[in-house]
Amino acid sequence: MTHIVVVTSGKGGVGKTTTSANFSSGLALAGHKTAVIDFDIGLRNLDLVMGCERRVVFDLVNVIQGESNLNQALIKDKYCENLYVLAASQTRDKSALTHEGVARIVNELSDMGFDYIVCDSPAGIENGAQMAMHYADSALIVTNPEISSVRDSDKIVRMLENKTKRGLEGREPVKKHLLVTRYNSSRVADGQMLSIDDIQDVLPLKLIGIVPESPDVLSSSNQGIPAIHLKDSDVSVSYRDLVSRFLGEDIPVRMFSEQKIGYLKRVFGRL
Repeated sequence: MTHIVVVTSGKGGVGKTTTSANFSSGLALAGHKTAVIDFDIGLRNLDLVMGCERRVVFDLVNVIQGESNLNQALIKDKYCENLYVLAASQTRDKSALTHEGVARIVNELSDMGFDYIVCDSPAGIENGAQMAMHYADSALIVTNPEISSVRDSDKIVRMLENKTKRGLEGREPVKKHLLVTRYNSSRVADGQMLSIDDIQDVLPLKLIGIVPESPDVLSSSNQGIPAIHLKDSDVSVSYRDLVSRFLGEDIPVRMFSEQKIGYLKRVFGRL
């Protein structure tokens, strides 16, 4: 049975799209046929992070509105045999998303044998975010170690409980996982960032991973290569561990120290 995962948060700029790209890539590298869908209508970026922006011909809205079929719109990833990308539209608005259209895409992907569907949610609590989470079985709630990000993520937790198909039908709730990104242990020690304990005081969710603050994230995004493919990178290790934990492996959550390696070597020396 196809498992649907939404990558979500209340605040923009916390790393949802980066996480969606790396998490879906990790599932595919583990042998699972995976589709990742960009729900950020009008502001798509997933195609850039995954390096397939020049291959987008049809998008999510085209499929929903019957202007193309799903096979025409799915883009096969360059780095993972089992991974496919469905881009968002750059020219429509979020009102183009409908429950019926999203349900049809989910059902078609299930019929095509996909093991996982990863939904890259836009920020906020409006229509696009609600559509991205509506059919979710699991959620990765992404937050930075700052109070506004944590507080906004708490709103998303309530939406996952009340606004999703599972919640509305009174079924087993969406399984929620907490992912902390841009974590810098030195800045936490100096009191400039919230600690993991501080975050979990507000968000008492199961911690599934910590992604360290690192220039590797920006450099990999600019190259259109998800950081999980970088060699000897703490970011790559953290995302691989995240995927392993999601798939049921018992791996301790690591705290990474600051990287001392030079910037140019990080950019050019790890592929």
